[in-house]
Amino acid sequence: MDDLFIVVGLGNPGKNYEQTRHNIGFITIDELCFRHKAKLNKLKFKASFGEAVIQKKRVLLVKPQTFMNSSGEAVRDLMQFYKVPLQNLIVVYDDVDLPTGSVRVRGKGSAGTHNGMRSIVYQLGEQDFPRVRIGVGKPDNPEYELVDYVLAKFPKEEHEAMLLAVRQAADAIEEILKS
Repeated sequence: MDDLFIVVGLGNPGKNYEQTRHNIGFITIDELCFRHKAKLNKLKFKASFGEAVIQKKRVLLVKPQTFMNSSGEAVRDLMQFYKVPLQNLIVVYDDVDLPTGSVRVRGKGSAGTHNGMRSIVYQLGEQDFPRVRIGVGKPDNPEYELVDYVLAKFPKEEHEAMLLAVRQAADAIEEILKS
């Protein structure tokens, strides 16, 4: 087996945030755990994580437990402890600038408007790592606060599209690890 990889799904810890748009990264980590029979059985470095073998690579599947805006602290601590090179980090998260249910993969890029990604880029001092963004769309009503929108649970009519997007995101992460 080659180097260790770290796949981080962004979200917020706690029951209140389960099945919300902002936790789509956590939901994707759950999908990868299901596919690869992994358990998040470690709680250190401000994160819940576990190990899996995906595409013949050793992978840590990670859910930061710091709340979204401080996600970078957990990522930095894990990267430093395990001495993982930047290119072996993959982050999956929600994106309001993409249509609901769409998935976009980038090899690097800015954090954009996402506070979790801003925290990671700030803590690492780098932005050249792969990321998988899952579109959650924007609220129809311009009066609706964005924070309320991303922290809301998926409405029934979006549920199927989001499940499909999570599967596609997991597929994309597996493909990144393969190649």
